[in-house]
Amino acid sequence: MSSFAFSGLNLAITAPFDANGRIDIVRFEELIERHLAVGVDGFVFSSGTGMHAYLTTEESRALVERGARVVAGRAKVIAQASALLTADVVERTRFAKDAGADGVMVLPPFFEGPSDDDSVFEFYSEVAGVGLPIIGYNVPQAVGVRITPQLLQRLCELPEFQAVKDSSGDLVGQVRLIGTGLNVINGADPLVPFSLFAGCSGLIWGGANIAPRTCVAIVRAAQEKRWDDVRSLWQLLEPIMALLWDGDYVPSVYAASEITGYGGGSARKPFRPLSADRISALRIALGPLVEQEAV
Repeated sequence: MSSFAFSGLNLAITAPFDANGRIDIVRFEELIERHLAVGVDGFVFSSGTGMHAYLTTEESRALVERGARVVAGRAKVIAQASALLTADVVERTRFAKDAGADGVMVLPPFFEGPSDDDSVFEFYSEVAGVGLPIIGYNVPQAVGVRITPQLLQRLCELPEFQAVKDSSGDLVGQVRLIGTGLNVINGADPLVPFSLFAGCSGLIWGGANIAPRTCVAIVRAAQEKRWDDVRSLWQLLEPIMALLWDGDYVPSVYAASEITGYGGGSARKPFRPLSADRISALRIALGPLVEQEAV
């Protein structure tokens, strides 16, 4: 993972909200500093875990601009630039570039958009015209577009297309993408140790909001090929990462982060507060991570 610009742990950071559901910029800055202190390699601002789909354009821009300013070169900055209209994606990418982001993460056309390879390539070609590194996104269960090894090879002919984030949850499919020799970023929390062993180029990890210290440790262990340490650290992380992936992902990340002390308030509507049973399940799954993250 060393030679890739976005190697290591890129945190899909939550967007903190106050009691009135507005973005809490002060807490946002505090969280960035805390994550930097434990060694996070990069940030995705206005991420899916950070409720990108439920932010106004102005709110998304504020997170990217303020986040890049706070990071100030101490970590990589990736801005989520996904939108329904190609022109909006281009504009968001241009804004991210002007704000000092190192790259953008962009979903392929979605919500009943075109899914053929030519259309997907043309879409990313237009975004590439801005001149900022692009991380594509393979999440076929959500958008209906699958980035195959063949399509990835074609997309990487664009100098700006640097990698694909694979959040399919399909380990076999991800290994096939990795087998192209191109950069593949794992985005499926339960696959972390397996993806690291398979040779992924980096991670974009929403669940790392909950336990950044331990998540950084597992990445460092993998980089140093200390696979016994990877296995022991994953024993701590697996229960909570598996529970997140079972459902209620975003509100569960918010709630579990509150428990471990990295909270950003509650997830914004349309998400409802989690049930008492779900909160209890999160506490049980977190286990010793609560104390370990407080060290």
